[in-house]
Amino acid sequence: MKRTIIFIYNADSNIWNKYLDFAHKILSPSTYSCNLCSLTHGNFSENKAWRQFREEVPYEFIFKYKDQFVEECNESEYEKFRFPIVLEQKESVLDILANDKELNMMSSVEDLIETLRKKLT
Repeated sequence: MKRTIIFIYNADSNIWNKYLDFAHKILSPSTYSCNLCSLTHGNFSENKAWRQFREEVPYEFIFKYKDQFVEECNESEYEKFRFPIVLEQKESVLDILANDKELNMMSSVEDLIETLRKKLT
């Protein structure tokens, strides 16, 4: 059985927010609130190193916007987390692999990949 890794962006899924986030990421990247998105995606597409990592490892990756995650979990579970965040799902338990502080300290996709490799071995 593949391990399931859940990536939750600090952004909402509606189209208006997607446009605002897109513009914000380009116009003022230093104040953009979702470093996870900045790490895994450039302005127009998925980061090539990130895509290669995803394709090479034997994990199931699930990507969600914050509002999608909130809709799917109970309130007590949601209140434990700050976004962005990376979780590993083990049956009905969610373990934190990288919290918002860790993700916001990362400066490159290589930092994210290295962190995941260490925590998943």
